[in-house]
Amino acid sequence: MIARNLGLATVMTLGLALSAPLARAQTLADTLVAAYNNSGLLEQNRALLRAADESVPQAVSALRPILNWSANVSHSWTRASSASSGFTATTSRSTALSLGLSLQLLIYDFGASKVRIDVAKESVLGTRHNLIAAEQQVLLRAVQSFFEVRRATETLTLRQNNLRLITQELRAARDRFEVGEVTRTDVSLAEARLAAARSGLAAAEGALNRAKLEYRAATGVVAKGLTSPRSLPGLPATVDAAMMAAARQHPDVLAAQQNVTVAELNVTLADLALRPTVNLNATYGLTENLNNKGYSSGLTVGIGASGPIYAGGRLSSLQRQTFAQRDAARSNLHVVVDNVQRNAGNAYSDVLVARASRLAGEQQVRASEIAFRGVREESTLGSRTTLDVLNAEQELLQARADLISAQIDEYIGAYALLAAQGRLTAAHLRLGVQIFDPTAYYNMVKDAPAGLSERGKRLDRVLRKIGKD
Repeated sequence: MIARNLGLATVMTLGLALSAPLARAQTLADTLVAAYNNSGLLEQNRALLRAADESVPQAVSALRPILNWSANVSHSWTRASSASSGFTATTSRSTALSLGLSLQLLIYDFGASKVRIDVAKESVLGTRHNLIAAEQQVLLRAVQSFFEVRRATETLTLRQNNLRLITQELRAARDRFEVGEVTRTDVSLAEARLAAARSGLAAAEGALNRAKLEYRAATGVVAKGLTSPRSLPGLPATVDAAMMAAARQHPDVLAAQQNVTVAELNVTLADLALRPTVNLNATYGLTENLNNKGYSSGLTVGIGASGPIYAGGRLSSLQRQTFAQRDAARSNLHVVVDNVQRNAGNAYSDVLVARASRLAGEQQVRASEIAFRGVREESTLGSRTTLDVLNAEQELLQARADLISAQIDEYIGAYALLAAQGRLTAAHLRLGVQIFDPTAYYNMVKDAPAGLSERGKRLDRVLRKIGKD
């Protein structure tokens, strides 16, 4: 009796806990907004994109003049003895200050620097696609956690109703046992089913707690009265359309294409490494003797060319390596296209299976409800046993649980299909968020602003603010 009372108290407490947050219900859109705004994975990939953006100005800087300065203060102390001084030891001291400026400017390198800039730009585009892939990962995880909470919540409600129903059946079996209509066996069967119902309720409570923890990890907020969307997202008409869309716009495919372009450019760079480079060099130096007024200064300007003759086979090896990397990138593109098309096809099939299961589940639930009411009515007339009633109730419980899972699987499958096509993004879903602009930072740094310029100072303030946030 104590255990039964504790179980009923738990059911009542959970019922209140589930009904209280309804006034502050969260929609799927709210969930996706929270995940987009609170994701550490997105912040990480945005920082990686900023780092990739900086490779462009670094490549551009190779075409700019390079100006360096140097300063040196030296003090010398000398003690010497020689025949000219009658072998008398003499001591001399001097202090000198040297200042220097050097300028270096690349004049011609057969286009190698331009190719390096192109490599950096293509790498940036690939990193942008990786950011979109991370965004899809974050949003899909949020979708899955949202519907898993819904699944666990509805399953828990179903288990609570099942516990109340089995309790009523047990009470009825005991009443009928008291008047001699059923045997002790019927009462024991009902008691066993009640214990199983309590076990199922405890498992449902644990599943809901785990689902809520995953929801918080995926979105950064606590799940409160989640309400399912009214309709599924728009889906392609055929599986072929889904696979074609995936091959055309999935971020993994686009990133793989950029990798192929980078690999081909690296082949060009390896060829250009065998060519000479021409540089303009200028040096100005000033040396002043601090012990007197003596000084010297000079300016040297020259044009020099240099190139490899023999590097121990290293340059040839680098060429062969870039050829192999290019071939690997091309092959990887085919692999990625095949994978995303297969994933899109599987996701489309999963949606169809879940939809068929939902339709069949609705029919099964209707039939099970009619069967359960009929068996229970026949039981009151004595033509059915308590076991028949319990079995019918169990079949109805299972049918309802299967229907819940099929409904949830259809929603998850629909959004997984969006992700498989590369369309599960904040922009495509039109979420109420400030969409991250991947070009904003790039446009600020692409021209390689100097640190002392106004734009460089503004960049420094922006990055320091990001670091504090």
